Amino acid sequence: MVTWRHCPVGARTAEINGMTSTPVIDVDRLNLSYGDFHAVRDLSFQVMRGEFYALLGTNGAGKTSTLETIEGHRTATSGTVRVFGQSPRDRQAVRPRMGIMLQESGFSPDLTVRESVRLIGQLTQRTDKVDRVLGIVDLTRKAGTKVSQLSGGEKRRLDFATAVYGTPELVFLDEPTTGLDIQSRDDLWDAVDELREAGSTIVLTTHYLEEAQQRADRIGLMHKGAFHREGTVSELTRTLPSTIDFTLPPHAPMPPLQATRENDGKFLIETFELQKDLHTLLGWAQDNAIELGELEAGPTSLDDVFRAIDSV
Repeated sequence: MVTWRHCPVGARTAEINGMTSTPVIDVDRLNLSYGDFHAVRDLSFQVMRGEFYALLGTNGAGKTSTLETIEGHRTATSGTVRVFGQSPRDRQAVRPRMGIMLQESGFSPDLTVRESVRLIGQLTQRTDKVDRVLGIVDLTRKAGTKVSQLSGGEKRRLDFATAVYGTPELVFLDEPTTGLDIQSRDDLWDAVDELREAGSTIVLTTHYLEEAQQRADRIGLMHKGAFHREGTVSELTRTLPSTIDFTLPPHAPMPPLQATRENDGKFLIETFELQKDLHTLLGWAQDNAIELGELEAGPTSLDDVFRAIDSV
């Protein structure tokens, strides 16, 4: 159970099982406007130390503007954003503790891989061994290669290397696996797991919803500049019914539960009591010697929650 309160000095804290801690990221009533366009509206959320938080949203939901503000690249129209208790615009205080993997990094094409990683280390004031970081992303053999000669997947791995250089306390991953093959994706997530074991906080944005569903501790779903829902994967998926899909042989009686016949001939049952209704359906099929074809049953997915938001 997490409860939030304002301290006398104005800093918001989280109370977890009687213990109080300051969030790594604290966004309070954030508003962002571009002329007459209100991109973000009264957005508030927190990310705790060591948490894996996924910020997802429909196109134009405002998540990029929100992240750019948290990262210190954009100034809020109103509201408060704090990172490690500091303004993210205070680059000297915040930037050395933060690693950012953008969708496109914009490395100089004339620099080598080694030079690019070393440069980021100097700019962020973090210390590390370049060879160690290149080993994590399997770019050791490319250390002397110019960025312009890298493939798209290799450039993406370089983006990740510069973000995790120095094992920062807070890491932003913006579409981290785009352009990566399966093995490179697995290697990247193994590296993220090691970061978490070291205590790093991870903030992810991705269109690969299964990545968020498998890994995030909590998810914030944005739509039209505000949070539509926030919670764990289980909390989010419980907002929609589970489903049971099956086919029936010709001339079979109607099933004992309310079911919709789809265009492909399958029957669909939507339920918030999956175990009970599945037991009823299977018992009915057994009693009537009916084979349920192509039977599938399970809770809703994050994709379904996302589609429900997009239809609002």
